[in-house]
Amino acid sequence: MTGFLASTACQYADPIQPERINPKRATRTAPGAGESIFGEGGLQLFGGDRQDDRAAPGIGVNSYLWRASLDTVSFMPLSSADPFGGVIITDWYAPPETPTERFKMTIYILARNLRADGLKVSIFRQEQSETGVWIDSAINSATSTSLENKILERARQLRTSGISQ
Repeated sequence: MTGFLASTACQYADPIQPERINPKRATRTAPGAGESIFGEGGLQLFGGDRQDDRAAPGIGVNSYLWRASLDTVSFMPLSSADPFGGVIITDWYAPPETPTERFKMTIYILARNLRADGLKVSIFRQEQSETGVWIDSAINSATSTSLENKILERARQLRTSGISQ
């Protein structure tokens, strides 16, 4: 029975062609070895061979915006940070001077270039009621714009100072 299975399996294997055998290792190479199934240049996960300031290797977004965002909200605890998707989510933070209110932020880095419209900040605010329950409260839209401007200013400082990516 074992011989039957082995001979059946061999009938479907294509014959080894001598031009595809490496005589040093006696291993078979695939047709078109070195080619990519994703076409010329292959699949570029981390920006490929491009050397510009848009994204550092391993980061899918503008590295200056990414670092500036982290620097700007460094006083808040982070809940999540995704450098490939460009999303930073902080945990709730209550300023020491006003312990009955707390803030949470989500920062979206939308562009690979250092641009003003490549960044969006969402800020959430809650106030603590007399019963101890946290209630959502409104936040001035100028606050988000102000934070976006601070992040952009910090990103420009990083770029000007030549901080490596």
